[in-house]
Amino acid sequence: MEFADVVRKRGMVRTYDPDRPVPSEIVDKLLEHAIRAPSAGFSQGWAFLVLDTPEQRERFWASSTPAGSDVWSTWLVGMRTAPVIIVPLSNKSAYLDRYAEDDKGWTDRDESRWPVPYWDIDTGMAALLMLLTAVDEGLGACFFGVPPECMDDFRAAFGVPAAYTPIGAVSVGYRAPDRKSPSLKRGRRGIAEVVHRGEWRVTPE
Repeated sequence: MEFADVVRKRGMVRTYDPDRPVPSEIVDKLLEHAIRAPSAGFSQGWAFLVLDTPEQRERFWASSTPAGSDVWSTWLVGMRTAPVIIVPLSNKSAYLDRYAEDDKGWTDRDESRWPVPYWDIDTGMAALLMLLTAVDEGLGACFFGVPPECMDDFRAAFGVPAAYTPIGAVSVGYRAPDRKSPSLKRGRRGIAEVVHRGEWRVTPE
């Protein structure tokens, strides 16, 4: 598939064919492409938790779903059909340690030196490469968050070390009939609305 087609076809898929497993070689390709993402100082402060058995997936949904939330319960009807869930996790300490090395020289490991949390940004770019690879392989995928109130339960359920933070999760599978998100009615903002060339330009109301 041409790259432009991959980008154009990428969308968040929320319903999957539960009877069609994702071949292990495709899961491996998703991960191989993920670790090609850029990372500050080549720190590569990420990890990926792959959940592809019914027990593992059920444990994920049980530990990451807010109790008593009707909104989540409705949304999860389709999401729970995904045969694979990959959780990208960022490791801030890997970046602070890397930039305390001789060739970087920030020996104090001061987090305030970082204008933005590159550990999360880089791991997010790795997640995007998985989303694009899924499209290229004829699959659907969706990136979604793990609610803050569920973080402790998620960590306990899978033995995730404190140094690693899930930036979200990626569901993967073959598409099933799905309804489009109501959010799409907002329309995609065009180049003229979001690009400022040379200086900031105020868009007329």
